[in-house]
Amino acid sequence: MKITYIYNKVALAALATLAFTACNDIDENDRYIYVEPPQTDKVVLIEDFTGQMCSNCPLATGFIEQMQEDYGSDRVIAVGMHSGPLGLNTPLYTQTGQHYYDQWSIIGQPAGVIDRRTKVEGVNSITPWNTAVNNALALSAPLRLSAATSYDAATRTVSIDVTAEGVLDVEGKLQLWLIEDNVTSFQLMPDRSVDPRYNHNHVFRTAVNGEDGEAFSIAWGETKTVSHTYTLDAAWKEADMSVVAFVYNDEGVQQAVKVPVIPAESGEN
Repeated sequence: MKITYIYNKVALAALATLAFTACNDIDENDRYIYVEPPQTDKVVLIEDFTGQMCSNCPLATGFIEQMQEDYGSDRVIAVGMHSGPLGLNTPLYTQTGQHYYDQWSIIGQPAGVIDRRTKVEGVNSITPWNTAVNNALALSAPLRLSAATSYDAATRTVSIDVTAEGVLDVEGKLQLWLIEDNVTSFQLMPDRSVDPRYNHNHVFRTAVNGEDGEAFSIAWGETKTVSHTYTLDAAWKEADMSVVAFVYNDEGVQQAVKVPVIPAESGEN
């Protein structure tokens, strides 16, 4: 028994020596392999500061529509903030839109804030708008964002579930907005005429979870769902409405998504 004990002790010592030697033979730089996070396509948010008394604002709308055609409306989301002196006292003006106008120190309309990173003003050329959007699209998003809705026609209530998947660690705020397309109202045109039945799209209606959203964080590999409900104003056409959800922080919009209030596959509930 004593001999067996010595033999086993020697064998274990030899194995330990081999293991230690093998580890030392691995180059220090090869011991830990960095795995790059998967690339996640960035969706860009344009906050379009506009007004019904702004004669050049339809030109900015044309810029935005061209970029959506070039890059895809699922990659470039626009929200029209009717605000400022050229939006004041008009049917589409909102106090919340004015809050954002003041927050971004907008001094002239039309103006756009691209992904809460870059502010562009004026319509002398589409180039500054396009450059800012193109630069934002080139980034990889640190999280995946999706949204699902259901709509109760009897109560005009939309239920919203926003699901985030962490590609990297992210801390910031989650913002939910409601917007409406195909809103017929007057608009001052570039030739200074007034179109009484202008078709306004991506019109900001309200912030579902407060003017500045709610605190939000997600870790790498984590999945998280946030739910909200909202009762639509009687004047809004639910079939033309969408939910815009985005996560932002001091570095800008990290990811965004847009879905219709009434899911296309189900119709009204």
